[in-house]
Amino acid sequence: MARPSDNPDQALAGLLGLSSQSQRKSHYPELLARLEELEAERNRYKWLFENAVHGIFQARLQQGLLAANPALARMLGYPSPEALLAEPPDLAAQLFVGGEAELQRIRAALKQAGGLYGHEAELRRRDGTVITVLMNLLLKPGEQGLFEGFVADITERKQAQQRLQQLNDELEQRVLARTAELQEANLALQLQIEQRGRIEQDLREARDAAEAANRSKDKYLAAASHDLLQPLNAARLLIATLRERALPSAELNLVERSQQALEGAEDLLSDLLEIAKLDQAAVRPDLDSYSLEELLAPLASEFQPVAAAVGLQLRARIPALSVRTDARLLTRILRNFLSNACRYTERGGVLLGVRRRGAWAELQVWDTGIGIAAEQLPQIFLEFNQLDRGRAAERKGVGLGLAIVERIARILDCPVRVQSQPGRGSLFSIRVPLALQAPVRQVAAQPALPVTGDPLPGRRLLVIDNEQSILDSMALLLEQWGCQVLTALDLPAALQVLDGQAPELILADYHLDHGITGAEVLQALREHFQQAIPALVISADRSDACRRELQALGVALLNKPVKPGKLRASLSQLLNQ
Repeated sequence: MARPSDNPDQALAGLLGLSSQSQRKSHYPELLARLEELEAERNRYKWLFENAVHGIFQARLQQGLLAANPALARMLGYPSPEALLAEPPDLAAQLFVGGEAELQRIRAALKQAGGLYGHEAELRRRDGTVITVLMNLLLKPGEQGLFEGFVADITERKQAQQRLQQLNDELEQRVLARTAELQEANLALQLQIEQRGRIEQDLREARDAAEAANRSKDKYLAAASHDLLQPLNAARLLIATLRERALPSAELNLVERSQQALEGAEDLLSDLLEIAKLDQAAVRPDLDSYSLEELLAPLASEFQPVAAAVGLQLRARIPALSVRTDARLLTRILRNFLSNACRYTERGGVLLGVRRRGAWAELQVWDTGIGIAAEQLPQIFLEFNQLDRGRAAERKGVGLGLAIVERIARILDCPVRVQSQPGRGSLFSIRVPLALQAPVRQVAAQPALPVTGDPLPGRRLLVIDNEQSILDSMALLLEQWGCQVLTALDLPAALQVLDGQAPELILADYHLDHGITGAEVLQALREHFQQAIPALVISADRSDACRRELQALGVALLNKPVKPGKLRASLSQLLNQ
């Protein structure tokens, strides 16, 4: 006997609660709720179908389109899905640009795999234009060739890809063309570089030759300075001797003119040597803290008689400030300013003053002289440049002083300023950094010299020089001043002429024969006599090494060609001390 479950219809009726009248009544509400759910689900899928962004269709492998959504109709240029489905049955073959062959490939893929994903095809729209689409197709099993598809229009993407490919092709062509141009430009540049290299090599060789010539010139000037200054020094001493003798007016006039000519030659030679030294970068600043009083007061004392000699009044206004600088180099600049002020001022006066400018002290020299025209100001620091004074006799100096000032100011890294007005005077100034603290060392006050008259007569002096002409000239001058003079060419000769008795003062040249220096001879004589004999070195050597060596020995230095007045003042001071 068969079981109830063996009958499928009875089993389905049992599941749905339809096996009996009482059971059916008890399941009606549940069935209605289930039907409402199915209807809501169907409506949802219908809404999705009709409002989808992409095209959706249903078709059979042999019959073509059975259903389509509005998106597909718009994609193919039809006003509605109904208009699309109203076309002839072979519409599917007409839609595909590939025709029946394209449909055959789709059918074969669906039968083999049951689905086709990411298939790219070209469809013909209602107006004849062609679009490119991407299709996903799914064969419904057991539905006799029924399949569903989803279609996305990728025409713009394909066009963009094609444009991009075209741009890539064009870019590649441009790159090839540009590469060829660059290769050609690189070749030309390489040729230019090779030419430039040859030119630079030629320039380096020319520069090296010029620098070698300049060094040779500087070395020649430095080496020849001693030989050049020696005869000038001898001539200056001889003329000084003649000037102090009672001569007829005609001969005295000749002596004075010779003196002026020598002074001009000495100034030119001294400035040339200093320019060469500065251009060799052989000068290094020795910075220290100094009070303005110890820097400017000696300058004021030095130039007051110079100004008075030409009918000018020199005033000094020195505040209680300290600066950090190289005293020797700064004094060289200020001495030039004061010298020019006295030289180019015919009446009135000269003022040496200071103004504080923040962290700087501006050291100023004012004058009431001829002034400088504005167009001439940029040229005044050039070598051999002088103011246009008309007649040659009215021009003074050789035009190197301010060139030296400009170089020294650059070494000190201190700015120089010039203001001038023709007919009213000029202002030359230099700014020097203020010292952070007052100088530690204190300048010893110079004791007042006793009034004992001229200290030179009767004093026993030793003169050492490797030039006999210098010895003779110096001996004549010193003997005319009343001194007892002994001369020697070197240390052995000095010991011989001294005959065991120490001199009261030694005058020595710095460079002697056989590489011996005057400093070494002085030290040997001091050790021999066991006393610190006062000494004065007269030399054409303006190097810092010479100056520092003599400072360490406590020996004064005068540069050749020595001025007789300065020589006499230095000797008097040493002998009085």
